[in-house]
Amino acid sequence: MHHLLCRLQVLFLCDICPLSMMARLSMMLSMEPVTHDQLINEVLHHTQTDPHKRASGLSDFILGAQDGLVNVLGVVLGIAAATSDARIVLVAGLATTFAESISMGAVAYTTTLADADLYQSEREREYRHIKETPHLEIKEIRDIYESKGFSGELLDRIVETITANNDVWVAVMMAEEHQLAPVDRKSAIRAALVVGFAAIAGSLVPLFPFMIWSVSTSMWLSVLVTALVLFGIGAYKARVTVGKPMKSGLEMAVIGTVSALAGYLVGFILKVPPVP
Repeated sequence: MHHLLCRLQVLFLCDICPLSMMARLSMMLSMEPVTHDQLINEVLHHTQTDPHKRASGLSDFILGAQDGLVNVLGVVLGIAAATSDARIVLVAGLATTFAESISMGAVAYTTTLADADLYQSEREREYRHIKETPHLEIKEIRDIYESKGFSGELLDRIVETITANNDVWVAVMMAEEHQLAPVDRKSAIRAALVVGFAAIAGSLVPLFPFMIWSVSTSMWLSVLVTALVLFGIGAYKARVTVGKPMKSGLEMAVIGTVSALAGYLVGFILKVPPVP
């Protein structure tokens, strides 16, 4: 009785820290007897000490900020190499900033909606398939979990459990066969705003030196400041996801700076001759 209560507690706590249906099923089928304290300690470790990272706007922020930093740096370096007029550099940089930010936000919006449409269309197709070709779809479920190492009676029970409910069946096929996750259409607006504002913030960084110092000085300061910000973004990304902050920061700084220097080369080659 005690072991059964422990197992029921696990399923209840899984509702607080959600697991997939198959993970819960496997837990119930294969769980070794544990004490109440062991169970509580493991759940606390799973939910508080070392929790899974939820999806957030981090990737959208990095996309917008990095794009704004690199592209605007490339533009201002190219313009600065072609002319010594700081006003022209600022006008070109600000024009690029706002045009690109709006474009990036729009791309993030339409891409998110496209992902949502793809998920919905494949989901509807799976419902048709389990209605029109149920034996083939059952075999696909069996093949998926057989490849994961399940066999015999346990495999039969897994297949029966999944295929007993069409919604669960389709959800498993979407995740396991198509590697697709549901997309909230409301997140399209959030993604567009995060990418757009991050692009504006990133774009202003390489422009700032040109507001104060001469063009020749500002060029080097702009490269230095942008490289430092890119390094910080890369290091932060590694801290909240995976990887070494120093390595990730250096990679982003080097890649971004080298990409931006392409703009400088274009401006240097096509340098505007001074007006007599």
